[in-house]
Amino acid sequence: MPMKTEPYRDDAEPMNNRVTALMARRGPALQPGALHAALLDRLTRELGKTPETASARDVYDALSLAVREELMLRWLATQRRVARAKVKRVCYLSVEYLPGNSLMNALFSLGDSYVAEARETLREMDFDLEQIASQEIDPGLGNGGLGRLAACFMDSLATLQYPAVGYGIRYDYGIFTQRVDEDGSQREVASSWLKLRNPWETPRGNARYTVRFGGRSVAPPGADPTAPHRWVDTHDLYAIGFDQLIPGNRSQTVNHLRLWSGRAILPFDVDAFNDGDYPAAVREQIDAKNLSRVLYPDDSTPQGKELRLKQQYFFVSASLQDMLATHCAEGRALDSLPDAMAVQLNDTHPSLAIAELMRLLVDEHSVDWAEAWRITTAVFSYTNHTLLPEALETWAVSLFERLLPRHLEIIYLINSEFLGEVDRRFPGDYDRQRRMSLITEDGERRVRMAHLAVVGSHRVNGVARLHSELMRRHVFGDFAEMHPERFINVTNGIAVRRWLKQANPGLSALLSERIGFAWENDLEDIGRLAGAADDAQFRRRLREIKRENKLRLSAEIGHRIGLEVDAESLFDVQVKRIHEYKRQTLNLLHVITRYLRIIDQPDAEVVPRTVIFAGKAAPGYVIAKAIIKLINNVARTINADPRVGGRLRVAFLPDYDVSLAQKIMPAADLSEQISTAGMEASGTGNMKLSLNGALTIGTLDGANIEIRENVGPDHLFIFGLNADEVVAQRAAGYRPRALREANPMLSRALSLIESGHFSPESPGDGRIVAERLLADGEPYLVLADYAAYVHAQDRVDALYRDADEWSRKAALNVLGMGYFSSDRSIREYADWIWGVRPVI
Repeated sequence: MPMKTEPYRDDAEPMNNRVTALMARRGPALQPGALHAALLDRLTRELGKTPETASARDVYDALSLAVREELMLRWLATQRRVARAKVKRVCYLSVEYLPGNSLMNALFSLGDSYVAEARETLREMDFDLEQIASQEIDPGLGNGGLGRLAACFMDSLATLQYPAVGYGIRYDYGIFTQRVDEDGSQREVASSWLKLRNPWETPRGNARYTVRFGGRSVAPPGADPTAPHRWVDTHDLYAIGFDQLIPGNRSQTVNHLRLWSGRAILPFDVDAFNDGDYPAAVREQIDAKNLSRVLYPDDSTPQGKELRLKQQYFFVSASLQDMLATHCAEGRALDSLPDAMAVQLNDTHPSLAIAELMRLLVDEHSVDWAEAWRITTAVFSYTNHTLLPEALETWAVSLFERLLPRHLEIIYLINSEFLGEVDRRFPGDYDRQRRMSLITEDGERRVRMAHLAVVGSHRVNGVARLHSELMRRHVFGDFAEMHPERFINVTNGIAVRRWLKQANPGLSALLSERIGFAWENDLEDIGRLAGAADDAQFRRRLREIKRENKLRLSAEIGHRIGLEVDAESLFDVQVKRIHEYKRQTLNLLHVITRYLRIIDQPDAEVVPRTVIFAGKAAPGYVIAKAIIKLINNVARTINADPRVGGRLRVAFLPDYDVSLAQKIMPAADLSEQISTAGMEASGTGNMKLSLNGALTIGTLDGANIEIRENVGPDHLFIFGLNADEVVAQRAAGYRPRALREANPMLSRALSLIESGHFSPESPGDGRIVAERLLADGEPYLVLADYAAYVHAQDRVDALYRDADEWSRKAALNVLGMGYFSSDRSIREYADWIWGVRPVI
């Protein structure tokens, strides 16, 4: 663990009298015992409803407003402490956030007494707390682990009392709502999270910045290329800030997430309207709002590519302008920016921030180029989240020339100076210069955004030990050779408040009975319970809690898809973004294998199993969508086959989000973490499931390796090729058809898919997936790991028959997860990268 930095202590009174008086005039404060009065006050005075006429949604809004008011007081006090201290802030740039339910999170952060009081208050009004909380729609601001990690980090920053602001985009529709059609296909529907009022956000009219596109860059006559330029003839729009409060757990600190929404400077053209050209009258507003309509617009068209690049620039430009405005308002000089702001790039999407900060410093604030570069590299750090080449974004130079001409000039200058440095270090090594250049020169010239992020940052980190090693060795090998001190590892973690305290109240209560509440803010404290795995009473309680959670999930499955499942069966869970490298297809091949075994040996003793899939496929990812369709068709066939007799059930749960994950994680018995070794950066679903008592079946990939070290190699099921063996297999030439020919059961499973057995009305539906798995050189080596995976699954069955021993291993998983808290991750970022300290 890193050494803990000494916090800054502000001994001034927590809130000035003027703010206190203003808040008092608004009605009853949300103090213990006052929740009922505060809720009624907001219900009647702000919503114009009485308890008799109020709907569940009305009550949700009123309760949320009452709770938010308490958080707002704490936020004001936090901002005052931070401004007085003039300490360094963390500014976290991420295009994704998946914060989940705000009401329950806020209540739990305030303390258990607030949760109990809310429950009792609502009971008196004939409502249930869970019923009221279910009125909230999860913000669709992310697609998977990247967004959830960002939300966990924001939670930890507030809980540990680090001054921080998260920056992102307020997507009107966010990630799509997933529907499953009758034929099993995924259908994308616009998310409705902003359909009703959002009581948790605060529009910030004073946080309004002009963002520019297009035009041309003009240099003073005879000026040096590094001199300030004017960016003229641009198309301009506004970025408007909306804040969402981020409370710390059992803490007075409340930080905020600032999300940007696009608006036209002239939203309505009266002349065009009067001329009868009604579309033209609102075209500027439509174009501006399109920048914050959806997360990850489909970039398979030129228009989609342009929108994505504009979206990324829009977000980083507004965020950096906001940071500089805050810095200057506090009377601090620009050369002190590295002492005031630590800006973290969460993956490659915000990399344009490096060029934008250079533009703002040089062109807008007349800072010398060399000094601006010193400031920029000292401010930025970059987290890489992927080894997949397609995720390391590149943009066509021609697109930059049209949309961001000044930034392209800046990138050229950065590249020129950097390649000069490379040449001085490795004279005459032109291949190395070509590999390290920010601009690709092969074919279409493109800007390498990951290279820009590495060159413009003082630290670059991976998110699991294996990932960081592969990143240093392969993806950024030349850069790591040149600047080895720049590259470090910070293994990801999860917010224990969300994923244990809120998601699994039974297990949380059991832990607190044994060791108190300290684990909520210091998960490593549960290590004191290591011996409890050998306590028969503890194991019995663990089994009872797991069964209650499985009953709850069984009811949710019935409600969502109308499938009845047996809570006594083994709940086998794979919930994550649908992608070939995550290998949902490997899981599905095992499901079909179990199905064939049951048909072949109808009288054999079988461990009943419920296999649960959930996750979304990117709209333009054809194979991933075909995998979803195949999963649903396999599920429909198996669930309807009377020969199976309930011994195997398959469920695909549509529209996977944080709220659904909070029901799935505590109920899982088996955690499927079966990505191709060397391809998963870290994974955090593996951590959430293990913390809730699921045993992992997985490859030696991502954080699975570190989970294995912490819970013990005998308490999870590792199988398959490791990362080096994957590389060797690819180099030797991977021929999956030979593996099929050598394994009769695998061949039968694939034949069922190819024959249309699972979709007789459309026999070709599964063939695209089978053909992909059988293609020479198939990059994810699914069939190469099939035999080892099935053998590991047989070991799972054998252990599950011994309920007490399974419970012992489940307990060891729970109690061995102390390292995997996002609090530990944030302390490492704070000490090793950002140089920030708490303000309390």
